[in-house]
Amino acid sequence: MVTHRRTITLETPARQEFFDVTPQLLEFIASSGLTDGIAIVYSPHTSCCVLIQEESEDTTYYGTQLVLQDTLNVLAKIAPPTRHEGQYLHPGPIHIRNAAELRGELPEWGLNTDGHILSSILGRSEVVPIADGAAVLGEFGRVYFGDLDAVRARTRSVHVQLIGG
Repeated sequence: MVTHRRTITLETPARQEFFDVTPQLLEFIASSGLTDGIAIVYSPHTSCCVLIQEESEDTTYYGTQLVLQDTLNVLAKIAPPTRHEGQYLHPGPIHIRNAAELRGELPEWGLNTDGHILSSILGRSEVVPIADGAAVLGEFGRVYFGDLDAVRARTRSVHVQLIGG
C-alpha cells in the first residue's frame, strides 16, 4: 500500500462560497500512479466543508453554481447568517477576549457561528473511491470545498490523502 499527500490552497472571499477542487484531485490521482484505492479530501477549518454534488452550469452573478446557492439558501433556514453579537450563544466574551489577545482577531470576526454549525452539518471530508486509476464520482459528481465563514477573506487549505496501490 502506498500513500500520497497534497495540499490545495484557496483564496476565499468574505462570503459563503464553494470551490470546485475536482480538477486538482483528478490531476493528483493521475500523477500518483495509483490504480485502486481511496482519496480522502479534508478541510482542517471548522467553518468549512467538503461535499460531493453535481455541477450546475448556471451561476449567480458572483459565480456560485445554482445548485450550491440553493444549498446555501436551504441551510440559511437552518442556521441563519450571523449578523450581530448575541444572535447565537457563541462566541462568548471569553472567546472574543482570547481571540483578540492570542491571535489578534477583531471582535466582529467571531460572528461566524452559522459557518461552524453548517460545517458540522455538512461535514469536513469526503472519501472518493479510485478504480482503474480514476476517481469514481459518477457521471455528474464534483468535489467542492465550501468556506461557510462570511466574515472575512482568507487563505484556506484542502488536504488530499491518496491511499492504495
